[in-house]
Amino acid sequence: MYGLTGKMIAQLGQRETLIGYLLQAAEGMRDLEGCYLYVVSSANDDPNGIWITEVWRNKDDHDASLTLDGAKELIAKAHPLIAGFGERIEATPVGGKGIPNSI
Repeated sequence: MYGLTGKMIAQLGQRETLIGYLLQAAEGMRDLEGCYLYVVSSANDDPNGIWITEVWRNKDDHDASLTLDGAKELIAKAHPLIAGFGERIEATPVGGKGIPNSI
């Protein structure tokens, strides 16, 4: 299993628009095999910060999702709204609510 949590920093005043694109991406992941969790959160301590939490069957599934036409289109739209990136944490989820029991 592959887990990724990362902070994205929106351009000043663009967080809600960027969140909208990320939520479109989340909707696109809904039926994508291999994606167990894709959560978009606004940072409470940063008016431009956004946290994305993902859990995938494996890293290959995650990487493949970025090559899909819909994902590439959303990345192109969102890119100008991104000021930068903060922390990025890769981990191996081992269980919990929302995580499949058998992988």
